[in-house]
Amino acid sequence: MVATTLPLRDDLSVDYDAYAEHVRWLIDNGCDGVVPNGSLGEYQTLTPEERARVVTTAVEAAGDGARVMPGVAAYGSAESRRWAEQAAEAGAGSVLLLPPNAYRADTAAVRAHYAEVARAGLPIVAYNNPIDTKVDLVPELLAQLHAEGSIVAVKEFSGDVRRAYEIAELAPGLDLLIGADDVLLELALAGAVGWIAGYPNALPQASATLYHAAVSGDLDTALPLYRSLHSLLRWDSKTEFVQAIKLSMDLAGRRGGPTRPPRLPLTAEIDAAVRAATEKALAEGLK
Repeated sequence: MVATTLPLRDDLSVDYDAYAEHVRWLIDNGCDGVVPNGSLGEYQTLTPEERARVVTTAVEAAGDGARVMPGVAAYGSAESRRWAEQAAEAGAGSVLLLPPNAYRADTAAVRAHYAEVARAGLPIVAYNNPIDTKVDLVPELLAQLHAEGSIVAVKEFSGDVRRAYEIAELAPGLDLLIGADDVLLELALAGAVGWIAGYPNALPQASATLYHAAVSGDLDTALPLYRSLHSLLRWDSKTEFVQAIKLSMDLAGRRGGPTRPPRLPLTAEIDAAVRAATEKALAEGLK
């Protein structure tokens, strides 16, 4: 499931036709579905009208709502629930939900938040990103949320691959999804059953090949490819990940384009590093 970038015109307006084409292109090139309005979609900078239209565009372009998992993060639980309801009305099959992130929420607040959004009726994938949210969905808390019926899966972005085994022990029915591109192989071997991915926006075929080889335990295929891609994949875990992935798309012949403020263009040093890693992958025939 690709956390899709959002094509912006030079005036920073949303190009919905280009977004629909991008969704179709990703699915045609081996990806199973899309996650609109995640961080790569710069959802924090969208108006409510833009955010809603991105979801409907994704569902229409994918041709199957089960392939679409909109991000429904918002400052308030009621607002997240409204976005989950909008996703359901648009025909999406599931949603991706951060914990409360306007403050360091405690366990009770996190549980109440997920329970409220679950009332919208769609399956919820929890998004654990303690690096950015400062709220850590530790394995014990994930097990609670799953037992309460609030979540069906977790996008695990902590970077601590050891958690995969503890999650499986405490909540064996909870699906583990790879949440950071640069721990794909480690979490796949630890039992992950999905990947919410960033770099397939630029290199979908290579990414899909890597994922399927990793989850099937085909290390002869996965390990060399992972080594080739890792200098790119690690940008998914850095602050500049949106700009980096959009730059890689531009270099690969896909329209990445600009980002909305407060995200600024990459510095010359970072731009050069992303370019070098992307050009290396392209020179190796990856696409």
